[in-house]
Amino acid sequence: MIEINKLTKSFGTTLAVNIPQLIVKDSDIVGLAGNNGAGKTTLLRLILDLHSADSGSVLIENEDVAKSENWKNICSSYIDEGFLIEFLTPEEYFYFIGDCHGLDKTIVDSRLDAYTKLMNNEIIGKKKLIKTLSAGNKQKVGIIGSLLSNPKSLILDEPFNFLDPSSQIELVRLLKQIHAETGMTMIISSHNLEHIAECSTRLIVMEKGSVVYDIPNNDKQARETLNKYFSR
Repeated sequence: MIEINKLTKSFGTTLAVNIPQLIVKDSDIVGLAGNNGAGKTTLLRLILDLHSADSGSVLIENEDVAKSENWKNICSSYIDEGFLIEFLTPEEYFYFIGDCHGLDKTIVDSRLDAYTKLMNNEIIGKKKLIKTLSAGNKQKVGIIGSLLSNPKSLILDEPFNFLDPSSQIELVRLLKQIHAETGMTMIISSHNLEHIAECSTRLIVMEKGSVVYDIPNNDKQARETLNKYFSR
């Protein structure tokens, strides 16, 4: 469970995040939507302790992310290419991630098999450094790396960015399959309303740092609410 209490963050005079309380329950897939400047990425960075909050707290499995490192064993993420190590090949990067979680190369190779279609024969075995890959393939490396440890909780910021249509559809399929098989808790921020409505169990809309909608996505009916909100 991820629990947010009285969380605020400002940049200068701009209040970027102001959330009195928000709870992401185990096995939720939260689709996080909002226009540019709504505070989505700032919220995710606060959850991951990449920004220091002005006030309030974020708890992951009852561990305060600002005071403990234990939550990092069960929560994985990919926010942007700053998470990558660009002077490594994708294979070296995956093995590095595996080593951080005590996984040997055989286990990493086995887990990579699940992402063969997403990689589309463009990532593994090409003897290319990550820095030379296209933006889309860098995105794939980051997303796959975040999944290798089979985390209890996963946070992705704009994962559909830079992906071609076939890869976007495959990523939606993978996320739904992983959730069905493991019950992994996910927070997925995206401007792509169709994709987050397709794979989320709950949809949250942010505006000016605050949550303005938090609705269940039963039978995908929340998509209508999103359409009305963003077509105002």
